[in-house]
This record gives sequence, C-alpha cells and structure tokens, in this order.
Amino acid sequence: MIKEDITEIEQLLATPKCIVIVPHKNPDGDAIGSSLGLYLYLTKLNHNVHVIAPNDYPDFLKWMPQETSVLKYEQDKSMANDLIAQAQIIFTLDFNALKRVDEMATPLEASSAIKIMIDHHQQPEDYAKYRYSDTSMSSTCEMIYNFIEMLGDDDSIDEEIATCLYTGIMTDTGSFRYPSTTSKTHHVIANLMDRGANNAEIHNAIYDTNSPERLQLLGCALKNLKVIPELRTAYITLSQDELNQFNFKKGDTEGFVNYGLSIENILFAAIFIEHKQEGIVKISLRSKGDFSVNEFARAHFDGGGHTNAAGGKSDLNLKDTVEKFISILPRYKNALNS
Repeated sequence: MIKEDITEIEQLLATPKCIVIVPHKNPDGDAIGSSLGLYLYLTKLNHNVHVIAPNDYPDFLKWMPQETSVLKYEQDKSMANDLIAQAQIIFTLDFNALKRVDEMATPLEASSAIKIMIDHHQQPEDYAKYRYSDTSMSSTCEMIYNFIEMLGDDDSIDEEIATCLYTGIMTDTGSFRYPSTTSKTHHVIANLMDRGANNAEIHNAIYDTNSPERLQLLGCALKNLKVIPELRTAYITLSQDELNQFNFKKGDTEGFVNYGLSIENILFAAIFIEHKQEGIVKISLRSKGDFSVNEFARAHFDGGGHTNAAGGKSDLNLKDTVEKFISILPRYKNALNS
C-alpha cells in the first residue's frame, strides 16, 4: 500500500465513521482473527464498527475476544443489509473477489461506501478504492498488524488485538511451518506475545478441543486415503453418509488434507467432501514447492487461493468429481515429477 493511500486512510479514520468489516464465506482463523483484530482497533478510535460474516464458522473460533459481536449474514440478512447500506467505509478481509462472500456480494456491490481490501491471495479483483494486496504475506492478520503499524498506531495493540492477530497468523501458517512464514512474521509474533497474546492458550483453544466424533471422522478419512505414487499425489474422500455417521460439525475436517501431504514423496494432496445440501463437492488442495494448486483450482474446479493452498468445488457427484480429478492429473506429470 502506497504512502499516499495510507495518508488518505488516516484522514478518513480521523473522525468517527460507520464501518463494516467483511471476511470471506466459511471464515477460518485468519479471516475471523483479522476481522476481530481490526474491529477492536477501530472501536478504540470511536468508530461505529460491525463485523458481518457471510455465514457461521467452527466452534473452535468462538472463544476469541468480542466474537459474540459478529453478525452472521445468513442468519440476519435484513439487519446486515441495513448496516452495509449505512456504512461509510467497508473493509474486505482475507478474500480477493466478491464471489467469495456469496450472497453478500450484491449489497456490497450496491454500497456507495469506500472499500478497502486487505488480502494475501493471488489475482485480486479491482473492486476496492484502496487495496493492500501482498501474496508474499503469511496471513491477513500479519497484514492487519502492518496496517496498524503503517498508520503509526502500533502502540494501540493490546492483549485482545494481539490475541486475535496471533490466532490468524498461527492458523494460516500451519503453526509457523509453511514457506510464507518469514523472519518478519516471527518478529510480529514476538511483538504480539509481548503485548499479551498467550501462545500456549491460543494453540490449545484451536487445536485441543476435539470431540471423539471428530477424531473418529479423521480415522474414516485416513482409511479412505488413496495414493498415486507415479504422480506424487494423495487424496481423501468423505461422503455425506460418512459425515453424518460421525456427527459432522462445521470445521471438523479442518487440516485433514495435510495428512496426505505428509506422506513421503507426495507433492500434491486433495480432499473431496460431499455436501448434499449445497449440491456440491467441496475441494481443498495442498502442495509443496512450486506446484501451484491455485492455478490447478482455477483451471479445473472454479476455485483459487495460494500457490500451496487452494480450494474449489464441483457440481458433479463425489464419484465423478474424483474421476475427473484423476483424469486431469496426467497433464501435470512433468510438473509433479520435476
């Protein structure tokens, strides 16, 4: 983000405004962490701020500071639409295209509010007046930290803000093990801990609250795991019946795809999850090195994301989706074996 943009945003935030913050649909730790971190910061400046998430999210994110203030669009569209219509500024966080908020795209497009995008995904759309887009960043939460720092206000980061931002950085970096984790990321984390983020408590709240059913669902997923060694690929399937058998709740499959990627000599991993209510198969893709699952998802499964982490969907049934995936793979044989 250029200096002129920061100066203009400083001027915008100099007096109280009606502000809406929007994360993407099916928000994860980075989306909720960045939204709540920014919410807490802006309320300190006496703005009238609302976080509106397109839909609900996993219970393991609902311990976060001020989480109860988040409005879910799918549950209260009338109030959400009114707040969007009244907003003077709208921050869109952790997504690069309005289709990522599903039904909310319509009122957002109709809004005359000044839009500010803060995001680290590839190929951002040009819908915002101000755009802080950097694909090299570990997370949107790290970008929110930088944004507050650019505004010359990093002293305002207190324990609650630090907790939210730490959560998003930790989850989006796979507990700091992904290549996007830089030395600067670790400096930011250290500063957040100095401001009160309790790393052990945050990790426990996210990762150590499993139900027995979730672990049994993981066992089912691992039983379904298939490996294609000549293409250095592994994939997992979960049918709607299997989800129902283990009392599936939103967020229960978080991280399952990474088990495929943990296999020796595997470069590409996928998980296919049947969602009969929406009539789609949800797809998560992960990779190592330079193999771009972002490009793969965009080309074949109406998705996108990062080079090493992306998502998509299929309107085919589960069996046909997997067959389509397997039929596409040989085109990438050279890339997967390079």
